[in-house]
This record gives sequence, C-alpha cells and structure tokens, in this order.
Amino acid sequence: MGDTYEETPRVALTAEASALLRRLRETHGPLMFHQSGGCCDGSAPMCYPAGEFRTGASDVLLGELAVDGVEEPVEFWMSRSQYEVWAHTRLTVDVVPGRGSGFSLEAPEGVRFLIRSHVVDA
Repeated sequence: MGDTYEETPRVALTAEASALLRRLRETHGPLMFHQSGGCCDGSAPMCYPAGEFRTGASDVLLGELAVDGVEEPVEFWMSRSQYEVWAHTRLTVDVVPGRGSGFSLEAPEGVRFLIRSHVVDA
C-alpha cells in the first residue's frame, strides 16, 4: 500500500487573492499565473487569461489552484530558473494595494498580486 498522507500544496491563496480571482474570472474567463523573476517575498506573479502566456520547457507547473466560485483550476507556472531558487519554499499568493504590472489582469484594480514565501523542509 502507498502512503496515505495529503501533500501540502506548493502554492496557496489568501482569501483576498481568491476574491480578486473570482472578480477577474467573471470579466476575463479562465485564468493562469506565471512567476518569472524575483528572488524573495514581494515578487509579483503575473495573472493572464488562461493560455495567453505561452509556457514551455523552461517553465514548471507548480500547482492548479482551486478557487471557490471558479469552475476550473487556476494554473500557477514558474520559470525553471526561478523554481531552482525557490525549490524549498511554500508560496502564498496575496493581494496588496498598489499598481500591478501593465500586463497583469489586476493592474486596473488598484491592487497587485504578491508572493509571500516561507522555507519548508526538503
């Protein structure tokens, strides 16, 4: 028999991030995240309509986020080079006031997504 424990997800959402994703989903349809540069807390993941950002061999799918009120999961991708830096961290997507990137869907909302991280055992 195999192990019967539930693996802790590599990426989680705060309640505020989930609420914003529900609003963005209503406007833009299915969503995805991509995290490229940045080496610490405060890095901003980019939110796109699902499939708008092309992923490939240089990207890693960290997880499929379940959001209450959103039918399909929100994929969270990270560049492989970034993943190597954050290999032993657990990430939480949060929302803070401020200007997001012009390409990320939350930019017009006056808030931006933000990564909070903490180290986990290897």
